[in-house]
Amino acid sequence: MNRPVLAPTVPRRHRTSRALLWLLLFSIIAGFLALQYRRPLLDWQSLRNYTPPSAVTALATADAMTPVARHAFYVNHPSINNKAVFSVNCNFGREQSIVLGCYHGNQQGIYILDVSDPRLEGVEQVTAAHEMLHAAYDRLNDKERTHIDTLLQNFYRNDVSDPRVRATIDQYRKTEPNDVVNEMHSIFGTEIVQLTPELEKYYGRYFTDRAKVVNFASAYSQEFTSRQQQVATYDAQLKQLKATIETNTTELSKEQANLQTMKGRLDMERGGDAAQYNRDVDSYNAQVNAYNAKIVATRSIITQYNELVDTRNTIALEEQQLARAISGESVPSSQ
Repeated sequence: MNRPVLAPTVPRRHRTSRALLWLLLFSIIAGFLALQYRRPLLDWQSLRNYTPPSAVTALATADAMTPVARHAFYVNHPSINNKAVFSVNCNFGREQSIVLGCYHGNQQGIYILDVSDPRLEGVEQVTAAHEMLHAAYDRLNDKERTHIDTLLQNFYRNDVSDPRVRATIDQYRKTEPNDVVNEMHSIFGTEIVQLTPELEKYYGRYFTDRAKVVNFASAYSQEFTSRQQQVATYDAQLKQLKATIETNTTELSKEQANLQTMKGRLDMERGGDAAQYNRDVDSYNAQVNAYNAKIVATRSIITQYNELVDTRNTIALEEQQLARAISGESVPSSQ
């Protein structure tokens, strides 16, 4: 029996390498797109189910934030916290100045201290703008950031004369040397009235009327500076009054000793030399009257001093109350 002759097999084309090639190409494209559109995707994910609270939108409106600024603000889900919550959300060990807000990068949140004291109206608005600018700075590309950094550093070197602003920047140089320009970016945009035309144009990206934010900063800062100036004035007056009281007290002590000596002499003259007594008694009485007048005047100065101390301490207490109002550290309640 003849065995059947098998037909030659046709080799099948191996398609695995082509599939791998397509998979690799797809992965590269997907990776490129993910990198290229990472920020928009994260923003979309952050905002798709988010509606900013009315208090947050009120801050954005008060600060005249542009749509670009609102976007950078809202993707961080800003929240206004009481002291207990704020002290958890913000790290106080990082900064030695008073902390009114904080921004956590990578869209991890913006937290603003709830300040209810009506005398400090504007603190929350300035804080919101300050932290929004931190978020905006993070969103700059490398080329933009390099350019803006140069503008900020030049402005600081050549145009910033406010000692408080310079002291604040110097403090950041010590505590956060890697974030100094970032802080300049937020501070200059919210607290300095007049910037260079190029910087003003840049901040127009974030504010339709930047003056509103600066006015808020000026108003609440004035609540502190006016009291500090009053206390300084009172301290100078108290120093002068104290010097006068001390001088009068020393003179009165000497005059009292002199009057006692004169009175002893008069007592002896009264018993033996009436003529001399009559001549000396008028001088003695004149010195007694001057002594008594100085006592009255000194007592009046002491009363003025004590009243001024009370007024000075009242103003100083107000300043302390304002400082406590913007202190984010939570004080444990008594049980």
